[in-house]
Formats: sequence, structure tokens, C-alpha cells
Amino acid sequence: MSHKIGFMACSVTLEGSEMPIQFEERYKSNNDQIDKNFKEDELRKIDEMSNDKNLIENLGKSVFPAVFGNDNIKKGILLQMFGGVPKVTEEGTNLRGDINICIVGDPSTAKSQFLKIVSKFAPTRAIYTSGKASTAAGLTAAVVRADDGGFVIEAGALMLADQGVCCIDEFDKMDIRDQVAIHEAMEQQTISITKAGVKATLNARTSILAAANPINGTYDRSKSLKKNLSFSLPIMSRFDLFFVLLDECNETVDLAIAERIMEMHDFMNGTRTTLNEDRPYTLDEVRTYIKFARQFKPKLTLESEKYLVDTYKQLRLNGCSDAGSGPFRNNKQSWRITVRQLESLIRLSEAMARMHCSDQVEIRHIKEASRLLKNSILKIDQPDVNLMDEEGEEEDVDMNGGDDAADGQPSTDNVHSLKISYDMYQTITNMLVIQLQREETKIDAGESEGIKRSQLVDWYLEQVLGEIENEAELVQKKLICEKIIDKLINIDHILIELTQVEQEETDEETQAPDHILVVHPDYLVDD
Repeated sequence: MSHKIGFMACSVTLEGSEMPIQFEERYKSNNDQIDKNFKEDELRKIDEMSNDKNLIENLGKSVFPAVFGNDNIKKGILLQMFGGVPKVTEEGTNLRGDINICIVGDPSTAKSQFLKIVSKFAPTRAIYTSGKASTAAGLTAAVVRADDGGFVIEAGALMLADQGVCCIDEFDKMDIRDQVAIHEAMEQQTISITKAGVKATLNARTSILAAANPINGTYDRSKSLKKNLSFSLPIMSRFDLFFVLLDECNETVDLAIAERIMEMHDFMNGTRTTLNEDRPYTLDEVRTYIKFARQFKPKLTLESEKYLVDTYKQLRLNGCSDAGSGPFRNNKQSWRITVRQLESLIRLSEAMARMHCSDQVEIRHIKEASRLLKNSILKIDQPDVNLMDEEGEEEDVDMNGGDDAADGQPSTDNVHSLKISYDMYQTITNMLVIQLQREETKIDAGESEGIKRSQLVDWYLEQVLGEIENEAELVQKKLICEKIIDKLINIDHILIELTQVEQEETDEETQAPDHILVVHPDYLVDD
């Protein structure tokens, strides 16, 4: 067993703790919040790091040099260490600032490695435990009989990690009853005990970093996130970020990982004298920076509040709710976006502002937090998009199961099925929407009369002309574009056709009227 030594004192003064003049001038609005007990060289290094344009990437490289790739997971864990700002409402309700993260994925994808690194590096207290070997009492608290015959409370992992990070490995191996026991701790950050005449409410103000394996051992991309996990919906909703790690065959990535592992083994065996670790900052410098940045309490501006509301509205409209209806609802989606995700956005944005030592949450912080949220729990849930008739969906053959799927190319072997990946569908949708929005700006200025359906298809083919090698690919690209426009009009209701009152009669052989297209006013382009 190993313990971190801590000293409790009423007052501590360090030599050379005067704040540099230029540093004090920059953070003069936070002088009442900033602890002056930092050495001058530490403050100068903090000021240098806060001005780093690639701060979050360099912090990730410094903390996780042994893990290749997975940049989004590194960013999410870093934001968890900085944390949001806890608040207390007028009614006395506590709003947590701690961020909960769950990493789900195939075996041998460095899930446990992330947890081990965090448990050893975290500047605050950190507890590592395994869900397979932990019970509800071991995670929360237990009431035991003392030697004198009375009852005392023994702290569990969540209590021991108060104001720190609790790393729970093998989270999926926990019994359902044990998972239910941490409901209160994850959201209210308290633990209530009523046993053997002992009634108490204990603090568990901790961030939870959990790692879990899918139900069948490997993640099934044809199923939603919920169907790949043995979690209950209440537990899932309490995690701010879900990251999915897939063990995919990629020659470049596999080569880089293999070389990295061999380099580490050679270094441990003594055959290599140095280890090529790309660490822009030392671990002590990162710990000091996190301790300093956590003293900031950034506040939302009016512009940031409006942008947050618009971002949350987009998440609800873009088919992410499994209840209710909306113009952009996708009933295949199983992840439910609730108000908790709005609170997650606020916490992530505040953590991003803290990372940059800012006393205000700016729009750029919200954009980065929103991108991280979308990449973590939304993109992996999206199934392949079928552009043909929905009625024959159950009889359709999945055309993305062959070699073409690996290249992201659709297949049209079956005339009743045309499936493309969600990423490809979203990319083409954004291209079309942005072009239409440009034309709408020209319409408002009186420079254009709008763009028709056929003109939009021709414009798209011009943009992808370099990817077309023969006439068959041209026909395929045109078919995909036309089917996507049909889906955007008739199913997703993202595009609107403007029908003219006095319209010339179209040819009987024309399959669809060539109307002017505009974008639904409530739709926002997915970044």
C-alpha cells in the first residue's frame, strides 16, 4: 500500500512568492482569488504556458506520452482535472463542477493505462479501484462495529477521493445493485447512510473516471452505445463524456504503436539509453499549472449564454432525443440528450476557460467543449444512413460490410438499398447547406434569385470532380446527392422547397419539380 503524505497548516509562506508585476497586471481581476504562495519562477512558467497556442495538445503529450493517439480522450481527462465551477442555488441545491468520464472499448486499447496514469499523476488526491473487486459498501461507505461495541463509519473509495478523482476499472463487472449505490454520489456528490442506528450524509465531491468493456467483449458498431453496455440509463446519463475505443486495423497506427512498445522495452532492458518522449512540459510543471488554474472561477457572458442555448437546441434537434419529436429527429438514435448534457456543456466550457486561465467563458471555449461532446457520445451512435425507401429497410442488405466500407465508399449492388456512412452523409449535408446559406445571403442582397435543385446537384458534382474517375462514379455521385436532397427535404426537413404560385408546367417525364431550395431557419451546421 502507498499513501500520499500531506501537511495541514494554518499559514504557509514561501520565499520568493511575490507575484511578478506583469503577471499581476494580467490577472488583476483575479488577485483576490489567486493564491500568492507560488514561487516567482513557477509563476513565470505558468504565464508562459497560458500563452501557449497549442496548450491542450502539449499538456496531453506531457501527461500521456506513452499512449499513442486518442487525442480526444486526453483532452477530456485534462478537462476533468481542471474541472468546472461548483455552485449553490438559493434553495441550497448543489450543482457539481466535477466531470465524470467513461471510457468504453475493445480489449488492449489502453483503457486501464489511462486510469493508472491519472491515479499516479493527478495533482489532487486520486484513488484507483476495480469494479470487479468492489462492493457498494467499498465504493461508498460502510457501518462497522468498533471494539468498544459502538458503530463507526468506514470510508469507501468515493469518500477517500473527496475533492479528487476516483478511477474505477472494470466498471461493467460491477453488480447492478452496486452501480445503483453510486447514483447519488455521481450527481449529488453526497453519500447517505442509514444503518444500525447511524444516520449521516457524507461528502463525495469527486470526479469519476471509469473504464468498461462492451457486453460481448468487442464493440459492435452496428448497435447503439446503450446496447453495447450493461449500464442502466440513469448511470449513463450521469457521465458527462463517453469515449469509445475501437481496435481497428490500420497499418500506420499499428506500426507506430509497435515501435513505441519496443522502444519502451529496450529502454527498460538497458539496450537504449534514452526514451524519446515528446514532453513539452514536465509533470511537476503541469501539476503546478493545474493547481494555479483551478483557482479561477470563470463566469458566462451574455453572448456565451446565448451560444450555449443554441448549441443545446441543436443537439436536441439533430435527432439525439429518443422521446418526443422534432424536425431533425432520427428514431434510430438511442442516446437521449437531456438537460444534464446542457450542464455537461457548461462544466466542460468552464474547465476549458480554467485551462486558459480566463475569468470568462468565451464562445471559443464552448465550441471546443461542444466538439468534444459530439465526438464522444454522438458520432459513434450514428448508424449507416439508408438513402433508399425506408419501407424495405428490414430486408435491405448491409452494403458496408465488404471492402468498400473500409474506404468509406457506398455500394449500390442492391437497387433497393443504398447505404453510406453517417460521416459521409453529414459531410455532404454540410456542403449543401453551406452553399444554400450563401445563396440565401445573396437573395437578401438582391444579387440572386436562389438556387434550384438541379443547380445544387451540378454544384456538388463540380466540387467532387477530382474524385471521379469514370462515368459510373459520376452516376453514383449524382444518385447519392439526389437521394440526400430527398432525405433532407422529406424526412429530416432540413431543406425547404419554395413552390411558385405561377409555375410553368413541367414535362410529364420529369420525376421531381426543379424548385428553389432554402435551409430550415432552425438548422445549424454540424461542426
